[in-house]
Parts: sequence; structure tokens; C-alpha cells
Amino acid sequence: MNDISGLILLPRLRVQNANAISGPLSWGFPSPTAFTGFVHALERKLTDQLSEGFAGVGIVCHHFEPQVSQPAGCRHRVFCLSRNPAGRDGGAPATVEEGRAHLEISLLIAVRDYFADNEGQYLAEDLQHAAYGMRLAGGSPLYRPGKRHEASWHPLAGNLDADIDVFRKLRRRLLPGFALVQRDDLLQAHLADMRQTDPASTALDALLDLSRLNFEPASEPNSTGKVTWEIRKKPGWLVPLPVGYAGISPLYAPGEVANSRDDGTPFRFVESLYSLGEWVSPHRLDTLEQLLWTHEADPDAGLYRCRNRHAEFMADHFTESQASTQE
Repeated sequence: MNDISGLILLPRLRVQNANAISGPLSWGFPSPTAFTGFVHALERKLTDQLSEGFAGVGIVCHHFEPQVSQPAGCRHRVFCLSRNPAGRDGGAPATVEEGRAHLEISLLIAVRDYFADNEGQYLAEDLQHAAYGMRLAGGSPLYRPGKRHEASWHPLAGNLDADIDVFRKLRRRLLPGFALVQRDDLLQAHLADMRQTDPASTALDALLDLSRLNFEPASEPNSTGKVTWEIRKKPGWLVPLPVGYAGISPLYAPGEVANSRDDGTPFRFVESLYSLGEWVSPHRLDTLEQLLWTHEADPDAGLYRCRNRHAEFMADHFTESQASTQE
């Protein structure tokens, strides 16, 4: 937390009709890129008040309501789509499926700039006012009166113990809810286990195996040949998570590709990157770094993604615990 001077909490934001299809393989809660992009857009709106900018955003979901329905006689669900006008022939035109969901979330934004208490609170209020006039994951944040929904400023002292105490107090305001963190360590460990029996297994195979319900025999067949089947237990509430994009073409000079959105920015064709996410209760997080998501770009490698340090903290914590046990 050395480069973070304070935290801004945007509590209990109600977002209407957010995008529920943020990747080609999955649907559900929006991708972390939607929230890091939202915070970056807020930062650009407040450039006159910020010099260092923001250092990341924590994402906590309190309520998720997908706009789906279940057709009569069917076991699957479908998205509630808007009805388009009839075509020239009187028939319904082809539509692109758009999944939507209503959200209630809290965002914890890390600020690098130093502000006094009053100045920090003014910044938080300006930030919330700007947020109500923007789009978040394609949805519309709705104004909600009441002290419970007011933005707040929480300065950090720069002392490790004092900053941890500030974060622990903030965790209470994030309950009840679930924080989204990245668990690529579990994905790599599961891939290594799968390759012991099938060396041809890929990271996609491991991701699908962790994301689905796997029915397995709980015991050996008894004398009657009957077998008890159970759902394989997971190490947590794991979900497939689109975290950014990987380049599939060279980086073209500005204006070299026709019909690109911005003629002043280099252009590259990309595909979605997937990782493994986990929903955890905020009271199980020990430090701010476990919660924050940040942008990370490596144009030479063709990677443009979001990162969360939860897995790194868990590895460091395990190493320290193991060292103290040996001593």
C-alpha cells in the first residue's frame, strides 16, 4: 500500500441492464475489465483534481439478477430480449443476443494522490456524482438516496498495522456480499493434476473441468452392483473469468487498418483471455492487495489484461507460515 494514500468507497451502486455476456464462452457477472475501465473513465473526468490517479479497484457484489426467463416445457433459460420492429416482409429481423442483468455492487477505489480529510470527502462526492452520469458495464447506475449509499473517503496512514486496521473496518461495510478475486494458481495446479493422467490436457480443459458440475462415484459398487454418485466438491466458489485480450495480429500503425475506431491509436486484432475467478466473503481478505484489480498491458507480448494479486498473497502467506512453523 506504499503508493496508496486513501480509499474511496462507492457503496451499494444499483446498476440497471448491465452487460451479462462479457466473453465468448460464458455469461453472468460482468468482466473485471468493465470495472477497471469504468474507474479509468472516472479518473479522466477528474483530471483537474488528480495528478497521480487511481491504483486499482475492488469489486464486491451484493445482488445479481439476470434478465432471463424459462420457456414453458423447457429446462433451460433464455435471455429477455427486446422486440425489434418488423422487417419489410413483415417478419422479425435477425437479432444479436444481448444478455442483461441488474446488479448491486460496491466499488473500493485506491487513490494515489494525498488529500486532507475534507478534500478527500469532496473528491469522493464528485466521483459519485460523475458515476451517476456514466455507463457501467453497459448499464445505468441509478441514484439512491440515504447515508448508506453515500460515497466516503478513508485516508491511509502509511503504517502497515494502521492501514490494515482501516481495511478491516471497511470490510464490515462490504457485508453481506462477495468479492471477486483471481485464482489462476488453482487453475495451474488443477492443470498439473490433469496432466498426470492425460498429458495432452490444456488450460482450457482445466478451466472447463473446474467450471462445470462433475458427477463422480462416491464409493465402489456394493454386492448388488449399486453405485452412489455425488457432485465433486470444489475448493471454493469458482467461476470462469474473462480478464482481457491477447493479440492475434501484429501491432499496426495508426490509420493503417481501415475503419478502425481511432485513427490516432495503434491497432491490433485480439481474442479474449480467460482465467479462473473466485467469489469470497470480504471478511476472509486480510489486505487491500487481495481485493484490488489493476490494468496491465504488455504490447510486446500482445497482452492487455486485468490482474488481481490474491493468489500471490496466498502464496507468500503460505511461505511465511511454513517458515515460521519450521523455526
